[in-house]
Amino acid sequence: MLLQLPPVQPNPASIAAGTSSPVPWIRAAGRAPYFMDELGNPWTPIGQNDAITWPDLAGIFRRRDLKAVEAYLQFLAKSGVTCLRLMLEYSQTSHRYLERTAGHFWPNMVRLWDDLFALCRKWGLRIFLTPFDTFWMWNRWKRHPYNAANGGPCADRRRFLLCPETRRAMKERLTFATERWGKDGTLFAWDLWNEIHPSYAAGSAESLSDFIEDLSTHLRTVETRMHGAAHLQTVSVFTPALALDRRMSEIAYRHPCLDFANIHLYEEGTIDCPANTVDAAVSTGKLVASALSEIRDSRPFFDSEHGPIHSFKDHHKNLPEPFDDEYFRHIQWAHLAAGAAGGGMRWPNRRPHSLTRGMRESQEALAAFLPLVDWPVFRRVNRTAELRLSRKHVHGFACGDENQAMVYLLRRDTLMKNGMLDACASPVSVEVTVMGLSPGPYEITAWDTKRGEAVQRFTEIHFGDGPLTFSTPGFVTDIAFAMAQLVSCLR
Repeated sequence: MLLQLPPVQPNPASIAAGTSSPVPWIRAAGRAPYFMDELGNPWTPIGQNDAITWPDLAGIFRRRDLKAVEAYLQFLAKSGVTCLRLMLEYSQTSHRYLERTAGHFWPNMVRLWDDLFALCRKWGLRIFLTPFDTFWMWNRWKRHPYNAANGGPCADRRRFLLCPETRRAMKERLTFATERWGKDGTLFAWDLWNEIHPSYAAGSAESLSDFIEDLSTHLRTVETRMHGAAHLQTVSVFTPALALDRRMSEIAYRHPCLDFANIHLYEEGTIDCPANTVDAAVSTGKLVASALSEIRDSRPFFDSEHGPIHSFKDHHKNLPEPFDDEYFRHIQWAHLAAGAAGGGMRWPNRRPHSLTRGMRESQEALAAFLPLVDWPVFRRVNRTAELRLSRKHVHGFACGDENQAMVYLLRRDTLMKNGMLDACASPVSVEVTVMGLSPGPYEITAWDTKRGEAVQRFTEIHFGDGPLTFSTPGFVTDIAFAMAQLVSCLR
């Protein structure tokens, strides 16, 4: 039985009145592989992974410092952040379990989430929610409330997704969570299982699809009954797990119950332990292109975890802040320009676990670029392989449809010994050839990815069925372009 908890009132000293007003729900655009709200406005996930035990949110537990948490969320909103990826429990310690025993929800944790949802609602942030911190649950299984040794339903973590009693407890958790916090669009979407893997199903991928269908159908039915609609759903997959079994790609990219695809891009070497700030972006572009080639419908795709996890966790190394800022910026633009939604969601992998000021400025610069693209009708395909550049040592990333395109250019010829690009190098101009656009005039906006502003706007006329070619303004490290046909009726 679910523990019946009385309503917990937000702290009026910190949370302004009126924050319970409805927030539009987020939907997949349908016509294009991006997101929009139920009113038809485009919406893009810009944000990162956060946790209720990390420094920026730690003050929300037992309301120790709600003012500091609110100031942090206000700062995120002003930096262009739209979404936080969070886990209902973060069990690196034993003091943040949502349930003390299965089905009995701890009032302090319920109040924490009441406050966090109210504050996010106030500042226009949305939450991308996953019900378990599966990494620490696996590593600290002896302490987890779902362990049968602690009175829980599951005798063996290797059968977590197979055990009927555990499945019932998971459904109760999701039911409780959506009843309490799923009433409006502050909840962006559910990641039904963080990094789904055969290790939780006796080492086999055979039953994972049925597990997803069972949980998805249950949650969708409950939400439709309670709210009249269901929040978007996905399941995240750690990229290397895709190689374990062909069924993992079916789950990740094509499961019929899921609304969008979600992968964690921790490529070995280039991303998880970077030697320079360019190779990580090149890998990101290739991984996004590979993911898009696996998707057979118009569902959106984005990466919800990436970062220097091997450098941080195994080498105990904090990347130098200027290096990490540049690495972050290059990855997010490669992610967007290759055709994914937003810039990807960094797992901080820093001490402390928080993004730097420079990373926040990069998010703000990306957010300012977004209005240049008509997302609800942008039926993009990845066009990186077709992109033609006049300079050899410039990497290009691109996506587009018949009427719009995005291009991101990243130099490599000025890499210094510290793995960063030389910000004092002489600017270069590149002739860019973009395939797939229909004839007509195009407004092209050249975008400074660091300063977050247009550096030039110009018009190019595409006269034939072949490619469109234009010359870039001079740039030192990297530059982005939005291209939109001026005469087509896009809606």
